Amino acid sequence: MTSAATLLGARRIVVPADGIEFEVFEAGAGGRLALLLHGFPQHAIMWRHLARPLAAAGYRVWAVNQRGYGATTRPAEKDAYSLETLTTDVAALIDAARPASVTLVGHDWGGFIAWVVAIRRLRPIDALVVLNIPHPLCFRQALEQEWRQKRKSAYAGFFQLPWLPDRLLSARGGAFAERLMRWSAGRESVFSKEAMDIYRANVASPGAATAMLNWYRAAGREILEAEGLESPIDAPTLIVWGQNDAALGESCLNGTERYVRNLRIERLPGVSHWTPEDAPEQVNALILGFVENIPRS
Repeated sequence: MTSAATLLGARRIVVPADGIEFEVFEAGAGGRLALLLHGFPQHAIMWRHLARPLAAAGYRVWAVNQRGYGATTRPAEKDAYSLETLTTDVAALIDAARPASVTLVGHDWGGFIAWVVAIRRLRPIDALVVLNIPHPLCFRQALEQEWRQKRKSAYAGFFQLPWLPDRLLSARGGAFAERLMRWSAGRESVFSKEAMDIYRANVASPGAATAMLNWYRAAGREILEAEGLESPIDAPTLIVWGQNDAALGESCLNGTERYVRNLRIERLPGVSHWTPEDAPEQVNALILGFVENIPRS
């Protein structure tokens, strides 16, 4: 199996932060940190198309395996995956990096965590990039008002069940997780064999499926009820949105401008939820063009 470090063009390091150890893949050097947060049920290698270009643009890239994923510490208890804990993890990683500036990039669950870190100003953020995940309050509104979004999000209710989704996700070496990802991508070519081998091994590791699902069981419930998410975000913010998202309707973007003072939204027709892997050239061009205008520290 091709190693994650090789796929990312990065070196693997272990970063102690927030009381646990994070598996981090580092590319580039310097004070400008690009912190990349993956989603469910993936791994830091989802950023394999972006890490090198960001490093070449002068960033120190940290592609992180978040709590419960990869070789990062995997607590067994559900409460270890609360929204407060997951966002505090990010703040602690930023502290550990000691950067001059921070560009925070998140996809799927990584995007939700990035939103909350920026909204609550847990650490200064110079730029925010989110891919196929809406502002939490806009998602909440769509879920409350639209039956189409309720239907798209029904899987999250299934994930609340004990043990059954855990077994399905990890069954036969992660085969169910692969089917789920390929079905929602709509095209076989979105995920390379090398990447999918790592995704499957990741979810099939002992306790990994439960850890991944505990994000939904703890933070997932909290994101629908959390208070104090109305504060406007001052950092320049880019949303990249694949319009063929099987889990999130485009109406989830409605009203985002109420919460973000400096907002840019780029829509990609024909692109699935898995934006960084489905349309890497378009995504890289958008992100690199966006960060070029961020003042250097």
